[in-house]
Amino acid sequence: MPRMASQERRTEQRREQREALRERILEVSREIVRREGFASLSMRKLAEAIDYSPAALYLHFKSRGDIARALRVQGHASLRDAFLAHTSIADPAARLNAMGRAYVEFGLAEPETYRLMFMELAASAGPSSEARAGSPGDAPGNGDAHAAEPGAATLSMIADAFVELRAADRLPARAAPLACAEGLWANLHGIVALKLNGAALPETPAATLVELSLDAWFAPANRTEPRFSSANRPDTSTR
Repeated sequence: MPRMASQERRTEQRREQREALRERILEVSREIVRREGFASLSMRKLAEAIDYSPAALYLHFKSRGDIARALRVQGHASLRDAFLAHTSIADPAARLNAMGRAYVEFGLAEPETYRLMFMELAASAGPSSEARAGSPGDAPGNGDAHAAEPGAATLSMIADAFVELRAADRLPARAAPLACAEGLWANLHGIVALKLNGAALPETPAATLVELSLDAWFAPANRTEPRFSSANRPDTSTR
């Protein structure tokens, strides 16, 4: 029995060491991606950064494409956590506003991670990355099932709020909750993508753009007060 217990301890120690090295690889990969973008990440650069041989890295990740998928999963988990912080908001419209702001804040605070999650072409992640970059509602692609799951969960939180709005008759009659959720996500992604790409437009603050995106989904008859102050409302006066 003592010998078996000793063997089990050694097995557990080896497992912990492997897991610690895997987390170290991902930690350093995240830092390289944040500083330089995913295009700058290579297995050789990563091996040098953690002072391991490239062969040791391949025991944990077969390619940089595998690292990309793991980083996408972590990015989606972080975005989901940002949404979860607002799920206790009772009013679904206010909840959507808070989650929309959280989405844009995440994208602008973690630009390279966001690009990797939603804007990197599959080919740029390496030959083993056949699947698309993890979009929020995608069905799992080849080898990218784990990245799709947290994205789908986040989309579901948005859709749930629209379901509540539908039940309260606060959506236009023909607006399906899931379609609204997908449309809002597309709007939010557009805001982030334009900001990250340094486009001349939009000049409007991101928080106001989120509110404008949400404004399109709510029936005017259900509003009791203006959603924007005069300072934020677009100028529609004739000139």
